[in-house]
Amino acid sequence: MHTTTLRKPTRRSARSLTALCLAALCVALVSCQSERGSYVQLRPDSYAFPTTANAERRSQPQSFTLKTEVCLADFTTDRELLSVPGVLSMRLRQHSPTDTRRQNYPAGTMPDGRVPVLEAVLRLNLPEGSTLRRDGQPATHDMVVGVPLALLPDTWGRHDVTLDFTGVSWDMYVDGSLADRDFALGYPDEVTADSIRKDDAYIIEAEVYTPGIRPTIIKEKEQERVEAQYFTPRGHNAWVGDVATIWHQGRYHVFYLLDRRGHESKCGRGGHYFEHLSTADFRHWTEHEAAVPIEEQWETLGTGTPFVWHDTLFLSYGMHTSRLWPSEQTSTPRQWQHIREYGESQSLPFACPFEGDEDIPSGASYAVSADGVARFRKSHILIHPAENPTIYVDREGRLGMLANYGARGTWTSDRLDGGWHCISEDFPPGGDCTFIFRWDQYDYIVGGFTHMWMKIADEATEAYRDMVARGEDIYDGLSVPSICELPDGRHLMAGWVQVNRHWGGALVIRELIQYPDGRIGSRFMPELMPATKGRSRRLTADVPDGSIFQAATEARSFLLTFNVIPQQEGQGRVTLDFTGGHSDEPCQWTLDLAKREARFGEGRTLHFGGQPHQAGDYAIGNLRGTDEPFTIRMIIRGEPKLGGSLIDTEIAGQRTMICHRSGLRVTDLALSPQGSAVRDLRIQPLQ
Repeated sequence: MHTTTLRKPTRRSARSLTALCLAALCVALVSCQSERGSYVQLRPDSYAFPTTANAERRSQPQSFTLKTEVCLADFTTDRELLSVPGVLSMRLRQHSPTDTRRQNYPAGTMPDGRVPVLEAVLRLNLPEGSTLRRDGQPATHDMVVGVPLALLPDTWGRHDVTLDFTGVSWDMYVDGSLADRDFALGYPDEVTADSIRKDDAYIIEAEVYTPGIRPTIIKEKEQERVEAQYFTPRGHNAWVGDVATIWHQGRYHVFYLLDRRGHESKCGRGGHYFEHLSTADFRHWTEHEAAVPIEEQWETLGTGTPFVWHDTLFLSYGMHTSRLWPSEQTSTPRQWQHIREYGESQSLPFACPFEGDEDIPSGASYAVSADGVARFRKSHILIHPAENPTIYVDREGRLGMLANYGARGTWTSDRLDGGWHCISEDFPPGGDCTFIFRWDQYDYIVGGFTHMWMKIADEATEAYRDMVARGEDIYDGLSVPSICELPDGRHLMAGWVQVNRHWGGALVIRELIQYPDGRIGSRFMPELMPATKGRSRRLTADVPDGSIFQAATEARSFLLTFNVIPQQEGQGRVTLDFTGGHSDEPCQWTLDLAKREARFGEGRTLHFGGQPHQAGDYAIGNLRGTDEPFTIRMIIRGEPKLGGSLIDTEIAGQRTMICHRSGLRVTDLALSPQGSAVRDLRIQPLQ
């Protein structure tokens, strides 16, 4: 159903009509290409816990594995199914269908709107001296893992549920799949068979093994595939955090910090580590084993960068030990003392496993790929106090580092293991996760969530100009963007878009455009366009100036395209409203041709205090390509895990912007041009 108020359209020139035809052809070509899609083949997710005498036990003496068979039946009141008093509890409870915090349980909502969950709580005794025990804080911490029952293939019935405390992590497996994981700091009291209390109406069997059992991976015949664009890791509460990218030996690599619970894992200290994806053609992606996993309780990792040094692929990373332990208990004071005495950092190896006889490792380290593709191993060497190290190789083949979080400034060294000395204490002046790159005759640095600088390549460091202050930055809703050059000269920007106002979200990759003055724009990458179903359907051929067009949508995710015809150069606007679902955040997108600005809601540009990285209401300015007729493409991605919808927009093939709206399930849209007209409004469902 739609309503249209008609007004006589303005006649356009032959040049404008030609531009429109070319734009329509490009959209048609991309739509045909996108039918193939771009997919990540996930690692196997099927585990077995053998219980024979040959089962491999963990080396951690305080680890345990609790294997249970649970008969789940519908319930109205919360129930405790199993417990070890004061130590462990497994329970059923009803969760609020609108509460996406931490566990994101509404990703699995029952048809009747309820969100029943199965949870397991383990009480840890926090270690003496950690930052969590300061200022009179409690000496224990309850670590919760769980799964919404709606995500189980057979909700009500028998399920094998295994709870595994490895000494490093607290894991829940349901029917052989990893349902949830959190990372530990401290240890629980002992769990024994005699200490277990169970509800026989639900728990058919319960066996505990101490030390715990190492699970074995069962290879699957067909591994699960998911879309590469807007990728999130497997799991109802698993998200993409900071991203670092590189092209090496014919493959594009994406390293990302895996996040659960919106930065609240590991007692609220993050609990991040580097996962790894790669592709040779951007159509077929592989999920590799974690590049830098968490293997010790003191570990929680920070952003770094991949780089190639002497034909070897490395991945630098920081250890955010300062979040868990006071500085005086870490290696940081010793590292800074060496820098003050000798003018450079030292190479500081540390034992693995760490026995605790020395200072707790903190700062910058690196991992090495054994085959140039994956198979990374940690060096177990500290090279600098920075906990977010950006290591790169400059055009002259020298090592450089932009030091962040725990250090600052620009550093250089002729060797990787130590020897880093500072060459600029005050640059970069901001940003906690910085990336540096050169494109033709320009140098660029992007800094975390809100910083960007640019200079001509031959100019000194002091010549870097603040692009945010000029309103010419590249931030478009992504957090901590990383830039990578491909062999064909194309440049890609990868980052994560915030979901449900929490840290962590979905992976998004852009193709960048460079203008002669050094400014950078962005557009959708053809290879990463989501797969579509069928042919695009025209909603209307013409929405004249001053009219309102309304339409209902059926698909939860779809591609929307239309052409904008300015009536006068530099004048007019287009407003598009998306409504539906139970959203408290209706989405209005406005394109203001007079201001050369596009915005979600009443948002402002980063230059004027906006926060694009929050992916809510914000604006982008200094648009190009909007004086003549041009095309708008919008990808609306709605999934239960997202708790709403992503709205991703490309303007004139030269600028992108994305937002997330909690609770929004787009069922209706209303489009209104003023001082302009809209032609050929089309919609195409996504697979």
